[in-house]
Amino acid sequence: MTHAPVDWVEFISVSPAATEEFGRRLAQVLPPGSVVSLHGTLGAGKTVFARGVARGLGITEPVTSPTFAIVQEYRRPHGGWFYHLDLYRIGDDRDACAFGIEEYLFRPEAVTVIEWPERIAGLLAEEQESAGARANPAAGPALVPVEIECLDDDRRRLRLPATLAGQLRY
Repeated sequence: MTHAPVDWVEFISVSPAATEEFGRRLAQVLPPGSVVSLHGTLGAGKTVFARGVARGLGITEPVTSPTFAIVQEYRRPHGGWFYHLDLYRIGDDRDACAFGIEEYLFRPEAVTVIEWPERIAGLLAEEQESAGARANPAAGPALVPVEIECLDDDRRRLRLPATLAGQLRY
């Protein structure tokens, strides 16, 4: 599950509510245009984390996994968008392009969370480069990898780049 050279910071979440809260706090420090790539196995808590990001962006409506819809779009209360993508049913970059995934990546008026981003790793790297997104989330729009590992029924290990973790109050 480890990605390109990144200094990681680990947090242990002790409950689904704590995982959601972690996502909420992360949302508050994400620059516009960011894409959060959630890496983890089935049932690791990616959707719970995504719901937390949505809450941190002011979304109050129900946030569920878009496994069958692939994309759910939420209008943020103070303008802009939150896009939640679940690529579990997507085979590869070509499949993702067929539904227009490029419209959801690194948009300056949005924050995007992607579950199962490894299915489009090549496309994500290309879009990141063409959007001018940075590896350092503190410097502006970025691809923010987050790893979620299930430790037991309630506890999760959350890993994210140290450049962003230092901004969180957790």
